[in-house]
Amino acid sequence: MACSRDLESIQSHPVFGPRTPDDESARLQSLNNLRILDTDRDPAFDRLTKLASEMFSVPIAFISFIDDSRQWFKSRQGSDLFETSREAAFCAHTILADEVTIVLNASEDERFRLNPLVCGEPRIRFYAGAPITTAEGHRVGSLCIIDTVPRKSFTKKQQRMLLALADLVVQALATHKAKR
Repeated sequence: MACSRDLESIQSHPVFGPRTPDDESARLQSLNNLRILDTDRDPAFDRLTKLASEMFSVPIAFISFIDDSRQWFKSRQGSDLFETSREAAFCAHTILADEVTIVLNASEDERFRLNPLVCGEPRIRFYAGAPITTAEGHRVGSLCIIDTVPRKSFTKKQQRMLLALADLVVQALATHKAKR
């Protein structure tokens, strides 16, 4: 199958589209309780994506939240995207586990090689995402870093650093929620 730039190919392709988390109903309720979706940009979150971009020498970093149908970016560095469909979202895979999701070369990864975010802009090759986990244990989003060139590795130390930054996102969420 050739590289596709449209969502229909993703939805009909058996490899695309991550599973739905087992706790999906409670996860969505937890996400809604944060009252973060569709809020204005916030310097606290923007500092974290800027730091992630610089720490890992990548052109793109996002703080994303996954609702029932889309991936929405609370903060972004190096991209004008503000949301994608959930089906196209690499971060929708990240919310399935507690560890960092790593894709060293998306153009060679069976799950993503036909994805429009790989075939078209931003031409993702490398992706690493750490889950954003609420106090209740629900993975509601991801702090992710993206490069347009593949990587050979993403070390355990780098994974721990990305997870630590995701913990800072959780702290920023607590501050955000307290203000609302």
